[in-house]
Amino acid sequence: MRRTKPDQLAISDRSLRKQGFPIDKLDVGNRRLAVSLCFSFFLLLAALPGGCSNESSVRRQDVFSQEELSSPYDHIAVQESLTIDALPKLQRFESERGPLLGGIEAFSQGEHIAVSLGQSKDGRKTWFNMVTFDEYKLDVIRKYFFCVDEDAARFPARVRRGFRFECEMVLDEQVLTQTYPSENAKRLTVLRHIRENLRKDIEELGAGDSPEQHNKMLSVCGMLLSQTLEKILLKLESSPVLASKLGESAGVDFEHVNFGDGKVLMVFLEDMVALRIRFGAFADAKTRRQ
Repeated sequence: MRRTKPDQLAISDRSLRKQGFPIDKLDVGNRRLAVSLCFSFFLLLAALPGGCSNESSVRRQDVFSQEELSSPYDHIAVQESLTIDALPKLQRFESERGPLLGGIEAFSQGEHIAVSLGQSKDGRKTWFNMVTFDEYKLDVIRKYFFCVDEDAARFPARVRRGFRFECEMVLDEQVLTQTYPSENAKRLTVLRHIRENLRKDIEELGAGDSPEQHNKMLSVCGMLLSQTLEKILLKLESSPVLASKLGESAGVDFEHVNFGDGKVLMVFLEDMVALRIRFGAFADAKTRRQ
């Protein structure tokens, strides 16, 4: 196993608080996990029950493809799907193999947000599908899919990790009508807007007083996503050329400290925006179909 360098773990509670995450509400164990997880994703297995399993259980979890895991995200449409449409998809009622996935996913619902979060029995794959509803119309205004996999691709000499995050959301009127000095400034503002909406949505479900482990796990996932988005923003702010490529079909090349090379792509869809981030094995053409 590759050891994590000490400087990769050098994130303080203070830096996480600055990004708006209520780390004080996590117990000591989960706080340590939150700090370490921002740079050492293999620690995900410690936050949810399950632990290690026998070989047959591991193989049984591996049958779930990326398409199956992201099915709720793919079949829920922003500004079209209503609460009555989206919730059954999150709970896998409409999935052919729903009972199998339902057995390893935990469903949680807030006032305007719902999420299904799962983890493989060996603890090496974690994912969630999450949606946010309009307060009055009850249609979906934001949707997210996240997956991190320690064994996304295997080669004779090594195992490649995979990281995937995708979202679509309706942009606030203020963001749409604001005057920007350049297109790059608009892109960076929208990316910060995505990060802030993600933080608020996860905080509503993951940072409450609920003792359930999956809510704490969601907070941890939010912390590592926020760190990743912050690194991307810093790189784009330092390079206008890269920022200008964010909307191109090839996206922007980015290297993640834990997952290696990947791509970041953000496109505008009238009053909406879509963001796709893939690192490691999930950024490879051969593994995109997994």
